[in-house]
Amino acid sequence: MDINQLNCFISVAQTLNFSEAARRNYVSQSTVSRYIGDLEKEFGVQLFTRSHRDVIISNEGKALLPYAIEIVDTLKQAKSVIKQMHNGGQGKITIGCDISSVTFPTKCLADFYKQYPNIVIDVRPFDAKEKRQDIIGEYDFCFMPRDMVTENAGVETLLTHYESLTVITTKNGKFGNNRKSISLKELSNEKILLLSESVCPIVYMEIIDLLRTFHISPEIDSSYEEISSMYVAAASGIGIPIIPHSVAEISSREYTNKLEIEDADTSIAYVMAWEKNIANPAAKLFIEAVKKYAKGEDNIYDL
Repeated sequence: MDINQLNCFISVAQTLNFSEAARRNYVSQSTVSRYIGDLEKEFGVQLFTRSHRDVIISNEGKALLPYAIEIVDTLKQAKSVIKQMHNGGQGKITIGCDISSVTFPTKCLADFYKQYPNIVIDVRPFDAKEKRQDIIGEYDFCFMPRDMVTENAGVETLLTHYESLTVITTKNGKFGNNRKSISLKELSNEKILLLSESVCPIVYMEIIDLLRTFHISPEIDSSYEEISSMYVAAASGIGIPIIPHSVAEISSREYTNKLEIEDADTSIAYVMAWEKNIANPAAKLFIEAVKKYAKGEDNIYDL
């Protein structure tokens, strides 16, 4: 059995006309008849009943038709994947990032774009409330905290990096300009600003658990759904944010300080997630690009 036989079988089954099947496949009618005869010998059944005026597909032929179409379509997809990979990759990938996934995907995407400038890259934020049950959906890849990924046999993940938490303070506040670190206990009487649990649930829960571990019950304002509004509040001295380090990197150095937490391990594991049997050839190239920076359990992403 070969692809030419299947193509001719599909054409005859769809048109019930050997002459039209020959025309569609750019072969002679005798070649179509030979291909069909070869298939009938291989399966040991009659696929068509032929007379001078009519061609009737048999029940066995009807049963074979959807499988033949699937085989031909799969082979076409495989050829497309191989051709695009051989040509250096063209196409599109769609990336979903939760609000706390910033620096690592940025570095990967920058390198990937340099290597494959003809591949369209669409980067979108996703709503954690909507995506926890179906993290892939419309995206080829999602960057997010590892604990956000629900158990799903159809999803693969790659540990990308560990992200530590950082405290943001106003330069005009009581913690001054020259400090590099801070103790959690120093925050016990401060107003803490957090990204909303609805948009950043894992980071929110990690911070709450961390404070509970140290028996700290500060006043917490968790209403911030945008980083920009949180920074305005922090720079104004309204409160003190605790956020992932890479997110803190985009804050204004003119008005705020970034302080490491000195008395606790605040690492949060981040992953890239995607469909296990992803067929997009451009996506396959992106996986290889990300693997250069994601080194598994020992990879602490150095900002």
